Amino acid sequence: MLKVVQAFDRAPIAEIETDDAAALERKLQAAEQVFRDRDGWLKTHRRIAILRRLAALMEGRRDHLAMQIAREGGKPMPDAIIETNRAIDGVHNAADELRNFAGREIPMGLSAAAENRWAFTTKEPIGIVAAISAFNHPLNLIVHQVAPAIAVGCPVIVKPAITTPLSCLDFVALVREAGLPGPWCQTFVTDDNALAEKLATDSRVAFLSFIGSARVGWSLHAKLPHGARSALEHGGAAPAIVDRSADLGKVIEPIVKGGYYHAGQVCVSTQRIFVHADIAEDFTQRLVARVEKLRTADPILKDTEVGPLILPREADRVGQWIEEAVKRGATLATGGKRLSETTLEPAVLLDPAADAKISTLEVFGPVVAVYRYRDLDDAIRQANALPTAFQASVFAQDIDVALRAAERLDASAVMINDPTAFRTDWMPFAG
Repeated sequence: MLKVVQAFDRAPIAEIETDDAAALERKLQAAEQVFRDRDGWLKTHRRIAILRRLAALMEGRRDHLAMQIAREGGKPMPDAIIETNRAIDGVHNAADELRNFAGREIPMGLSAAAENRWAFTTKEPIGIVAAISAFNHPLNLIVHQVAPAIAVGCPVIVKPAITTPLSCLDFVALVREAGLPGPWCQTFVTDDNALAEKLATDSRVAFLSFIGSARVGWSLHAKLPHGARSALEHGGAAPAIVDRSADLGKVIEPIVKGGYYHAGQVCVSTQRIFVHADIAEDFTQRLVARVEKLRTADPILKDTEVGPLILPREADRVGQWIEEAVKRGATLATGGKRLSETTLEPAVLLDPAADAKISTLEVFGPVVAVYRYRDLDDAIRQANALPTAFQASVFAQDIDVALRAAERLDASAVMINDPTAFRTDWMPFAG
């Protein structure tokens, strides 16, 4: 049995059964059986209808789903409600995509050998999808991984994070209630990493959707059977550049949201802030003043802005990173104090060493680091110094500065006057 606890105070929520190797084999066999029966594949209109019913069922359970996110994952209730709304919208997005999900005509007659021929492509489901998910968006990430599989007609087996399985179990129960036959969408709950790897790398799996650390993701990718494909979402230490032309009255709030949303446990959380020296003092004073007003408390309270880290050991680790940065010359401008087993005061570090952990690795906690710069290209160089290139921001009223930074930052998406954590679910997202 697996004990599921509240992230904030470690109070027990539920005990659930875990799956073993025999259960995994049964689930893989069931998925393979329905996929091999082409006559039994669900028609597109049926899949659309199921997804529409699923979204309606989620609407009816909105409050419960948000509370589940807050309790097991520790996300503050206002943000948990936003996640639930996004998840519902994500189900609609999956259904909407099918209206334009089509192949294309291939030009013929371009050579004598191609005369009098007609060629076109069609879309077919790739096969069984193994989805391994993460804790920080315990409902919306599951939707990202499962709803597209349902939409295109792939059987999917989803393994939720072991700390946040309840949102996934609730969602899959609603999928069944919406009318999708069981073998097309199954859960696999385990705390056994070897079993999770067995799911991901089984020869019957055609597509791996993985959300988690780069180390684990690339390791699994290397072990996939020949022909299998993967989508890996990892993280990074997202940079933000604040130019001297930026309107500080409009900059602080989005940067604080980007840095401390879900206690920084977001793959695109703002972590490294490069501020022009001419405005650095003013910026830092304003940033620290706003961070000190953040309400760190129980996530189920409606006015909480920062909740807990997912596990006590994560709070230990983030605290150690802050201590390391200070010992090596950084200034702790505010925060960093341990408030409980899983909560830390939101922290601001000034000018940590370039090779400190906070400067080079993803902190995944409520900490941002501020660095001064004089030359824009030098700030861009520092922002690009890490091997991860996920999302970045530039804050500037000078359009030339904004566009120069946007063009030169090594990121899959660059936000102008918006936080690194901004996105909508129909934007490209290259984790």
